[in-house]
Amino acid sequence: MRITNNMLINNMMLSLSGNLSRTQKYQTQLATGKKISLPSDDPIVASKALKLRTDVAEIAQYKRNTDDATAWMDITEATMNHMTEVIHRLREITNQAANGSNTPEDILKIKEEAAQLREQMVNLGNATYAGRYIFSGYKTDKPLLNDDGTFNIDITNSEQIRFEIGIGDDININVPGSDLFGSSPAEAAGNKSRLVDTFDRVIDAMENNPEQLSSLLGDIDNELNNLLRVRAGLGARMNRVELTAGRLDDDNVNFTKLMSKNEDVDIAEAIMNLMNEENVYRASLATGSRVIQPSLVDFLR
Repeated sequence: MRITNNMLINNMMLSLSGNLSRTQKYQTQLATGKKISLPSDDPIVASKALKLRTDVAEIAQYKRNTDDATAWMDITEATMNHMTEVIHRLREITNQAANGSNTPEDILKIKEEAAQLREQMVNLGNATYAGRYIFSGYKTDKPLLNDDGTFNIDITNSEQIRFEIGIGDDININVPGSDLFGSSPAEAAGNKSRLVDTFDRVIDAMENNPEQLSSLLGDIDNELNNLLRVRAGLGARMNRVELTAGRLDDDNVNFTKLMSKNEDVDIAEAIMNLMNEENVYRASLATGSRVIQPSLVDFLR
């Protein structure tokens, strides 16, 4: 086989190009800090990277969901805490008004405070979070109660707002107004809240029949027990969300480490490979210069 100058030069250029390409590969790794810049560089690493990035993105979304759920439930818990204080105060002044030693003027003052407590309870029932009514189920754009204590929305179905906080794991974050304010599923929209009605009956008894106040203490206790029951259920769900948030934090750290281990380049190894390829490239340049050095004059000597 006859070896021509063109063949020598072409082979030399091909080798130089390959050496330069490998040198550029390690330069790119050091510049980006990643093992690959294109899927074709290493399909296995690329496929693992896509899967791990998807997992990390899902965990980040679940963390946002748990943060939103926690914020919603914190507002709900704080609101129900205020409701508990209002009912406790109503019981105190009702018991005070029922002791039989009050003058009509005293009863009138107690009645005025009870009226204010009733108004506060209605306002708490229409509490909002980020512009959404927290006790109105899916109808977060509408208040739960009217000023007269009747429901402003259809509460025949206890609508639960559910957040997905994990793969196949969701949780209801809201408290249905019908459960909190004492309306059974069989009652139609527009009926008066049982809780507000208890306030109204106490106020009416203070004005017209103080002798009935003692019997109304049991109704107030029933409403207080119902409120505590609902708070207990919310507290259990809050604990679950908190545990899930902790697990997601751990998962985020673990999957981020796996993603880094799969994608990130070993800097020391990349530097050594780069130096090695640079030496090979320089050697190939030196060799090539000797191959193409002869000219036509050299052959005519």
